[in-house]
Amino acid sequence: MSHEEFQNHYGPVALVTGASSGIGKSFAELLAAKGLDLVLVARRVERLDALASRLQGDHGVEVTICQADLSGQMAAAQILEATSSLDIGLIISNAGFGVKGEYASGDAGTLADMLMVNCNTPMLLAHGFLPRLRARGKGGIIFTSSVEGLIACPFSTAYAATKGFLNSLGQGLWGELAQEDIDVLTLCPGATDTEALVLQGIDAGTLDDVMSPDEVAELTLANIKNGPVYVPSEHYKAMFDALLSMPRGDALMAMAANMKQEI
Repeated sequence: MSHEEFQNHYGPVALVTGASSGIGKSFAELLAAKGLDLVLVARRVERLDALASRLQGDHGVEVTICQADLSGQMAAAQILEATSSLDIGLIISNAGFGVKGEYASGDAGTLADMLMVNCNTPMLLAHGFLPRLRARGKGGIIFTSSVEGLIACPFSTAYAATKGFLNSLGQGLWGELAQEDIDVLTLCPGATDTEALVLQGIDAGTLDDVMSPDEVAELTLANIKNGPVYVPSEHYKAMFDALLSMPRGDALMAMAANMKQEI
């Protein structure tokens, strides 16, 4: 798809949550290079300001900053209100976080925040933006999920559960909108070299086939019409295809043993 075709279908404005770092930042940079104006959403407004200034200078696009804590009950409503006057054709619901370790030892408040960020806010954003996309007759939604959402993942139990929800949400919407000109893609990356690994206490050097966030974002935009689910890593696609073909108990035991080595 040429830049002009991409702009026509998904522009003039794209919204990216979790845009201050990682895959979200890469999405923002690639979309600006394609000539789309942006709405960047995250908590860390100083990072958003720096990114916006650079993208405006490099690509001549308009960038709107929306500071929001996506763990808040009203976060989606805040974003929808702040963007009510903009013709947004692409929503990239990318923000999310995870925790590793024994489920019982997890902090209850952190688990509740993760449920809001990974599930509740993406669900309500899609619900709020869908009528706008239908009114314009075209556009797209990308949910950033994880390969861990393809099957339960011991020692990443709650995170995998939130991503399982997101996978189901994205696939359901893909089915509902398949006959409309609105693309829905659920992105399931494997190991990606972002600060999220550091925050979870994982050494990227111990993981196989670690991708850069730029590569993940670029491949995802190139495959936006190839839903409902997209796994950019051939390594992790093969791994999880194999796990899903096994008896579920055997697959879960294999996952548990692998996760114990990582955490």
